[in-house]
Amino acid sequence: MAIFLIPALSACAPESGSDAGGGEVLDFKALSATLLARMDLQPGERVLLVGEGGSRWDVIVPLLRAGVRAAGGVDMGAVDVRGAVLAVGEPDAGADLDAGRPAEFAASLGTAPEGWAEPLATVDVAVKLPGAAADPTLDNDVYRALQDVLRGGRGRTVHFHWAGATSFEMEELAVDDRVDRVYQTAVLDTDYPALADALAAFEAALTSGPVRVTTPAGTDITFLVDDGPVTRQDGDASGARAVRARNLIDREVEIPAGAARVLPVLESVVGRIAFPPAQWGGERAEGVVLHFEEGRVVEVEADAGRDGVVREIEEAGEAGRTFRELGVGFNPLLAIPEGEEWIPYYGYGDAVVRLSLGDNTELGGSVGGGYVRWNFFADATVTVGDEVWVEGGRLVEGR
Repeated sequence: MAIFLIPALSACAPESGSDAGGGEVLDFKALSATLLARMDLQPGERVLLVGEGGSRWDVIVPLLRAGVRAAGGVDMGAVDVRGAVLAVGEPDAGADLDAGRPAEFAASLGTAPEGWAEPLATVDVAVKLPGAAADPTLDNDVYRALQDVLRGGRGRTVHFHWAGATSFEMEELAVDDRVDRVYQTAVLDTDYPALADALAAFEAALTSGPVRVTTPAGTDITFLVDDGPVTRQDGDASGARAVRARNLIDREVEIPAGAARVLPVLESVVGRIAFPPAQWGGERAEGVVLHFEEGRVVEVEADAGRDGVVREIEEAGEAGRTFRELGVGFNPLLAIPEGEEWIPYYGYGDAVVRLSLGDNTELGGSVGGGYVRWNFFADATVTVGDEVWVEGGRLVEGR
């Protein structure tokens, strides 16, 4: 039961299968080249694309497949979430390619999910294209099956979502030219070495002292990270990075890039999170404050809509009562645009803070159940030990 809500400056919704953007502003060749560069393909690595046919993103499929071959990789073609061959973007007839290989691979998947594990385990890199979210109408799909492979310590994926733009009014935004421009700039112009250095420095700080997060609305929560693992979403989708993976999301590399994510020592989480007005349990709630002890919700306050908050938490079971993760955005190209009121790409932008609830297994925790509530804060202060890293929604100069 995955729930992705969007409380104002809090939460994210799951990406839609459709893409409303017109695509006029997009440079698909440059985007393809950047994705391939971030994969750092080695000769012989097998690459599978997972997408959704019939969208504007069809055009990037042949570009990626040709790039895989040019890099010495093995092109396994493109499939949809049900395992069927995507009838888009076939390679040029003159390409140096065993033309039957992609079709043979898709045939090996078949239509029965129980047969997917073995062929998917032979894939070194899978690219999740826009629209290829896990299908909630299916008991299983290629995306979920790939995650099972990753949990077993095999392979890596590139999450090229192109979604997750959130308004200040608790709504997921359609992908339009404005979103396209911000995301494309972030993919093409990010200083990836500098981003990696910033995230590595933050990881070192997180594991060396207690963390405190506060907001003007009354959030004041503290915890320890100890030895992590801290996932640095710095856009490094190489095999060398995957070898060092310590949890699922270490193997699921986000493009656009930009956030540090960590599950704290759960028993050390204590304090409160104050939420802006939002939908909880199907009704609007205001003045919501959740109190935590040892990483679990022990008290619920609300000026209005408390019944909805309690209902959502109770229906989610243990996951609904559990602190999930801290996320801090570091990418200046994904910061909230000056003078605008929306949050780009799941809060991966400069100084956006995520304090989420729910299933923490992908971060290396033991609380399952599927429920996730991502909560974003654009005005938080984050202190690690005696060092302030984020102050009032801005990264401290020099960080």
